[in-house]
Amino acid sequence: MKNKSNRLAVKMLIAMIAGIAAGLVFMAIRESLGATSAAWTTINNLLFQDITAAGAESAIGLFYIGGQLFVRSLQLVIVPMVFTSIVLAIGTISDASALGRVSLKTLGWFLCTSAIALVMAGAIGLICFNAGMFNTVLEGLSASTGSTGSNPLNVILNIIPSNIGAAFHVNTGVLSVIFIAIVVGLGLNKLGKGKESSLHNLCQEVSDIIVTFLNFVVEKYGPVAVFMLLSRTFATYGINYLRPAAAYVVLTVVLLLVYLFIGYPIIVALTTKLNPITYIKKIFKVVVFGFSTSSSAATLPLNVETNTKELGVDNQIASFVLPLGMTVNMDGTAIMQVVATLFLAGVGGYEVTVGNLVLIMVLALIASIGTPAAPGAGAVILFTILSGMGFTGEAAMMGYTLILAINRPIEMLVTSLNCVGDSAAAMAVAKSEGKLDETIYNA
Repeated sequence: MKNKSNRLAVKMLIAMIAGIAAGLVFMAIRESLGATSAAWTTINNLLFQDITAAGAESAIGLFYIGGQLFVRSLQLVIVPMVFTSIVLAIGTISDASALGRVSLKTLGWFLCTSAIALVMAGAIGLICFNAGMFNTVLEGLSASTGSTGSNPLNVILNIIPSNIGAAFHVNTGVLSVIFIAIVVGLGLNKLGKGKESSLHNLCQEVSDIIVTFLNFVVEKYGPVAVFMLLSRTFATYGINYLRPAAAYVVLTVVLLLVYLFIGYPIIVALTTKLNPITYIKKIFKVVVFGFSTSSSAATLPLNVETNTKELGVDNQIASFVLPLGMTVNMDGTAIMQVVATLFLAGVGGYEVTVGNLVLIMVLALIASIGTPAAPGAGAVILFTILSGMGFTGEAAMMGYTLILAINRPIEMLVTSLNCVGDSAAAMAVAKSEGKLDETIYNA
């Protein structure tokens, strides 16, 4: 199993490096030919074009199709996987007090890691704001008109669906699915049927089918899909999009990398007393996968498998903590939204005090909890914070349009951070419950 896992990790790493390299080559070709030239249009239509977009009826989009087939294969099982994993995790815990402890510890760790992320991003972001790093001049951009904000507290109402069928209808309603799964699991637990119930057996069989399907898709097609996804992402973004907001891009990427490769390993070392280098080596394939797909939901299956089979986290703990974290634990999203809000405040000419910063951090925490585990969702939800702060002037909206244009690479790294944050919490909870197999971890 270890050799098999190592081979997959190596294949993913090779695919990531090759995908980025190919993407940069195509980016250079795009810059050389011109984004509107007939030659680049032909290349783009053949390899990268989104064939679902208006005017793309004659495009082939080989890399787009290849990447989307993989992502959709993963999205196909999101709802049933989340539902069955939580029902099985909760329904088979016979000790009610243990269930309560695990829940409180999980939420406690989510809040703790998010708070650390927000304080780090807020403090460093405010220093950069006061230093004038975000006073960027934006030219040639029109204001955004496609997004609307809403009260961040709506996420509380959306936890309980008014129609059970609607909750299972779309992947963006995962928070409702989690609530229903918790209710069903607690019901089984209360009835005392546990593994003897027909519902438990059904969930177990569905879960086994999902695992078999995902193992095949990830192991056989994953590296190829990673190459296609990364190549297309870098090839379709011209370098000119990155220049106007270089300070935002650089600062956000640095903060995300610091928290990913320094912050989480320290947290794991302090909570489990285990070698953090081992953790980084084993979780790295999840980092690559999350970066490639830009979807926490699509990365969930690999995250669960890595935590249970390589990091030694008990299956019940992983099956509860990781799906819940996929929806409510968004450390990377929170960091991105804080820095982006400060950047847009600088662009719009708004003043930001320490009190304003605290409010931004609170709104970012609430908004990140309600962010769907899907590509690009964090930048869209960002409008909620801007509305709450009143940063909706013309210049700020022009900057927001720019962020929507350039944020894809950042969202990819954000996803990696979110997934590793869920894993770090699962490690901490499992260790505190005596359900972390150190033999597996050190193998």
